Amino acid sequence: MTRFSTRLFLATLLCGAALALPAAAKPFKWANDLDTTTMDPYARNVTFNFSFNGQVYEGLTRRDKNLKLEPSLATEWKLVKPDTWRYTLRRGVKFHDGSPFNADDVVFSYQRATGPGTNMQGYFGTVKEVVKVDDFTVDIVTKIPDPILPDTLNYWFMMSKAWAAKNNVTRIADLSKNEENYAVLNANGTGPFILKSRQPDVKTVMVNNPDWWDKKIEHNLTEVTYERLQSAQTRVAALLSGSTDMIYSVPTQDVERLKKTKGLKVFETPETRTVYLDLDQAKDELVGSDVKGKNPFKDLRVRKAIMTAIDSEALKTKTMRGFSLPNSLMVGPGIAGYDKALNVRPKYDVAAARKLMVEAGYPNGFSVNMECPNDRYVNDGQICQAIVGMLAQIGIRINLSVMPFSQYVAKISPPNYGVASIAFVAWSTATLDAHNPFFNLAMTRSGAQGAFNVHGNVFPEMDRLGNAVAQELDSGKRLQLMKDTLAYARDNVVKVGLHQQVVLWAAKDTVSLYQPFDNFFPLRYVKVK
Repeated sequence: MTRFSTRLFLATLLCGAALALPAAAKPFKWANDLDTTTMDPYARNVTFNFSFNGQVYEGLTRRDKNLKLEPSLATEWKLVKPDTWRYTLRRGVKFHDGSPFNADDVVFSYQRATGPGTNMQGYFGTVKEVVKVDDFTVDIVTKIPDPILPDTLNYWFMMSKAWAAKNNVTRIADLSKNEENYAVLNANGTGPFILKSRQPDVKTVMVNNPDWWDKKIEHNLTEVTYERLQSAQTRVAALLSGSTDMIYSVPTQDVERLKKTKGLKVFETPETRTVYLDLDQAKDELVGSDVKGKNPFKDLRVRKAIMTAIDSEALKTKTMRGFSLPNSLMVGPGIAGYDKALNVRPKYDVAAARKLMVEAGYPNGFSVNMECPNDRYVNDGQICQAIVGMLAQIGIRINLSVMPFSQYVAKISPPNYGVASIAFVAWSTATLDAHNPFFNLAMTRSGAQGAFNVHGNVFPEMDRLGNAVAQELDSGKRLQLMKDTLAYARDNVVKVGLHQQVVLWAAKDTVSLYQPFDNFFPLRYVKVK
């Protein structure tokens, strides 16, 4: 453990006139089983990091309660050329240290977010350059026409050029190499909350930003305390005892109990995140397998056997206790391109799966390694254990390794990537558009493209279709291309689709909050009675 992770870091808290909050402003406490792995907004491409850090940092845009883009640090954006998006920046915005926000910060944020140590490659795949037009106007020039660039860049938070230089953080600390710098534990954004103190994996405190530009204040929070409570039982006990105001994720086995508890309420909504298995179809020989000289996963019949042997309804009813939506596609409901008619899984049939294994030349099956997190997604460890049993019925003997997400994400993320032949992958489609997972997860690794293609699998047709989707400006044709790509990925088992999980939160009934289906937790909408 480093000295950075054992000390309490205090962010500079500026004094100023109190921001006009709604009446009866209150403190708020909440808990989760995770913690952000860094306060640096570009060092790790993880939904919880974006959600957590997005209380402090802001992007040029943000999403409203219907998840539609709305102005944030940019007041408007428009396509001025087929390859150029022009953003008009908001005037009068200040970073938490009091310095003004302008176009220089946007250009710097682009250079930093695409520089060494970044985990944001996929967001800038089509971007050629960011050009300052004047102090409050920037042009984002793309390599090809990109009709959804504003959606793609929504998670790109702005950093202060001056603050980064002052604190020697113009370069990102590469977490894959265990690097650390000032930005890992400190922050200087423009958002509604200021980082007051940070104790990683224990407690983080934020306070209301008195100089926030958004005067239409919806929250009434004076101070927000976050605690990481990794144990599900501890989180539930904290809510039941009243020591915390809100928790997520809620253990599926405790949902009914919490619903019946006076003074509490449970929030649930299907998430945009799709959960699937990623099979190593790239190597000529699988790591940890007793099959030598060839890779069984290269055979479509083996991949189809796996799909057929996984009982998605059993996962839903037993493992997930009803809180999942079985899915065979790379995206689910709520994502552009999803079509319910395409979401057809092979019927669960062990005999049919065994027949496919025999036809592929593996009547006795084979052994293989699998890696899985056990504290990130709803019942992730239990899902993996259940799948081990299901695949054992067709002779696939899995050596399962489960670990905390902080270790797991480092192993499957670039530049490391996983060595296990089966990886548990869950992807939240940030753009609400199917091209996002195509580009990041399934297209051939090439620069930003395929940055999260865990095993480096190559499907030329995915590349052809994915590129066609990216460049098609006609919305109707583009939608059909996305459906064609989803069908191809399903039929060729590019990923082994499992389900959409249901987002489960619980809070005291004195707490009013908004639960979006992208699993973000926007504190700016929270009110405490």
